[in-house]
Amino acid sequence: MGVVKKTSQRLTRLQALQWLERRSNFEQIPTKLEKKTIFTLSRMAALLKALGNPQRQFPSAHLAGTKGKGSTAAMLAAIVQSAGYRVGCYLSPHVDRIEERISIAGRQISTADLLAAFRRIMPVVERLDQRALRKNTTGPTWFEVLTAIAFIHFEQKGIDLAVIETGLGGRLDATNLCIPVVSLITNISLDHTDVLGNTISAIAIEKAGIIRRSCPVISTALHPEAMKVISKKSTEKRTKSFFLNRDFTVRSLKTKNPRNPTISNWHSFEIQAPPESPAKTYRIAMAGIHQAENAAAAIMATKVLAGKGFQIDKHNIATGLRKTRLPARIEWISYVPPIILDAAHNVASMDSLVKTLSDQDSQPKKRILIFAASADKELTAMLRISTTYFTDIVLTRYATNPRAATITRLREAAKKGGWQEPHVAVSPTEAVLVGKRLAGKTGLLCVAGSFFLAAEARNALA
Repeated sequence: MGVVKKTSQRLTRLQALQWLERRSNFEQIPTKLEKKTIFTLSRMAALLKALGNPQRQFPSAHLAGTKGKGSTAAMLAAIVQSAGYRVGCYLSPHVDRIEERISIAGRQISTADLLAAFRRIMPVVERLDQRALRKNTTGPTWFEVLTAIAFIHFEQKGIDLAVIETGLGGRLDATNLCIPVVSLITNISLDHTDVLGNTISAIAIEKAGIIRRSCPVISTALHPEAMKVISKKSTEKRTKSFFLNRDFTVRSLKTKNPRNPTISNWHSFEIQAPPESPAKTYRIAMAGIHQAENAAAAIMATKVLAGKGFQIDKHNIATGLRKTRLPARIEWISYVPPIILDAAHNVASMDSLVKTLSDQDSQPKKRILIFAASADKELTAMLRISTTYFTDIVLTRYATNPRAATITRLREAAKKGGWQEPHVAVSPTEAVLVGKRLAGKTGLLCVAGSFFLAAEARNALA
């Protein structure tokens, strides 16, 4: 790494991001190294200590899970914000701009605040780089630096609560040095198996690593092996656990979208907590039947927060859920013609996408999927699920991440998954043009498979 010059007070956004991009980024590059040499909390602990441990200046709600943690985090942040509290939110990955990851009161970090955090952290990271070089180890990674920047920003702005989403796993994730007052573990399925393990139990162990002593945990993980792991960890940590279908239940209710009555992507749901108590009904704007479970987890977290002194009522919950939206989560770019952008990047996410779209009252004759994904994903399984709803598929490859599967690999996986004649496009931009041609004026066009694909396709759609 180059030494930061003393003229860093004139640092530009481009210079800061170029400096950041030179760091190891496991969102961008696959690795064959042993995970113990990659994922460790020691680097992050040293970085935060050198910064004065900003993460200790505010309480956090910490979330892990394979699927749904970003939506749950956004809902929880919006609910607590609606109750009048100053809430910081740290999500990953982003779709268009890195600033999407860090927000307070629903507002993304400004360029000025981002650069202020960079100016504070860059000299510290450079010193840690030099120390690591002498020890023949590595300095802080891309994600560790950005996580520390979020903590710096939240400390400087004096937030009441931080809602923190893990990046990968949980036990050794850079976010796992926050000070949680409640932990949430969402759906757990097979993903990132090269790092987290190739069984549900192994992955659940990594996710359950965020559970702390006397810090209640809420879980919507329904797989028996995952539930067993989380329950055991909660007992070890002597903390309360609240499980979906044991301590609270959810029933999704379809609701018409007021902007287009033929589309049922608004949902009401009933929650009972405990299951024998009277049901309460809430409405969510985010599309997808699975969002009811995510919303329920957020509601259960507010009950824990109430025990910590936060005053949150049912009106705050209703307002927060109605306001919550995230890009590339079954996002309707257009209703006429129907165009959807989704970041479904694993088997569970693709399954939820297909179930949600299949539940629509009106089904276009032509239903086109534009698909690209990272090479380490279960491509054949994802593509097999897609055949149960879509009539045509366009395979492509995004350019912003070298982990992207090649079109040759995608074509092989598509044929194994049941697509006999997949269409091919060399880029997401071309794929959008092909997809629109296939869909015509009345067909549905859906982009799914990766956050990176969603980002490139959004530009093409715009």
